[in-house]
Amino acid sequence: MNLQEFCFSIFTFLSITGSLGVVFFPNLVYAAFFLGVTLVSVAGFYLLLNADFLAAAQILLYVGGINILILFAIMLVDANARVTRPDSKNTNPFWILQGSLAAGLFLLLTKVIYITPWPSPPFIPVTNTVYFIGRHIFSDFLFPFELVSILLLIALIGVVVLAKREQNITLL
Repeated sequence: MNLQEFCFSIFTFLSITGSLGVVFFPNLVYAAFFLGVTLVSVAGFYLLLNADFLAAAQILLYVGGINILILFAIMLVDANARVTRPDSKNTNPFWILQGSLAAGLFLLLTKVIYITPWPSPPFIPVTNTVYFIGRHIFSDFLFPFELVSILLLIALIGVVVLAKREQNITLL
């Protein structure tokens, strides 16, 4: 087992464990933390695929943005929120049919994946993708990039003005 396979195994374990933690933990704060573990492991998969920009974007946007937003929403609503599960006596009888259908589809897809011949892609030398993305943005897409930055600046100024107006404080 080489280093890449070892790292893949670690990220797979973290991804599966985090996903199961999201599904089975009744405390929503813990479930959000496990979601963060799952998203970081997906960023690790991107690193193994030599997609360093996607890994950084995954961590910045999903872990740093979306997951923190979910945590803030949970804490603002109720810090001790727990998921209520229905009683087992009142379960829908169609759940057995739905579960067996989902398991059958999973087994069918697994069989199709194993019997399909997957060709190996050609070797592509590793390049610095962030350099090429930045060069492309600042040469071919400079005007849309600057337009978006001005739009975000206007939105930021609008939020500050609205927040100050609610507090009845003058800006200058």
